[in-house]
Amino acid sequence: MHSAAETVIEERDLIVRAASGDTRAFEALYRRNVGRVYAVCLRIVTDVPRAEDVTQEVFVQAWEKIGSFRGESLFSTWLHRIAVNLSLTSLRSRQRYESRVETNEEIETFDSPAERHSPETVIDLEDAIRRLPPSARAIFVLHDIEGYRHEEIAEQLEVVVGTSKAQLHRARRMLRKVLEL
Repeated sequence: MHSAAETVIEERDLIVRAASGDTRAFEALYRRNVGRVYAVCLRIVTDVPRAEDVTQEVFVQAWEKIGSFRGESLFSTWLHRIAVNLSLTSLRSRQRYESRVETNEEIETFDSPAERHSPETVIDLEDAIRRLPPSARAIFVLHDIEGYRHEEIAEQLEVVVGTSKAQLHRARRMLRKVLEL
């Protein structure tokens, strides 16, 4: 078993080798990080095929830009940032094709009393998060799951801090309703 210091040194070596074109070193970095990258992509885009595509794009960009990685943060943090940005870009592009105004149907589907109180219904937090409207879901995932501050979220989503806070409040309220039995 490696110590944390040995793991960091080993990772730095892999990064240097990958930056010089060593595909095996990059493959080792990929194996170490693909699970977490995929998880964050899936939470934001909520669609398995789209999350797989975004995850692949994250590693394509990482391979292309690994030479620019300066080591000021952990490699996993750098990858995570790419994953969040590409997931949000994917989410925004999907939203361009969808209505910008929430329909009553979306709210009724999310807030269906029959489904919420049915004894057969098993509450699944991941499913509840997936059912949030896209903007509320993205902010909830970034803030409450990934730990970003409202200022960082506002910058990434190109909204004001107040919008980030309001959407987070909305997402939490909707989740509480769905999780009530």
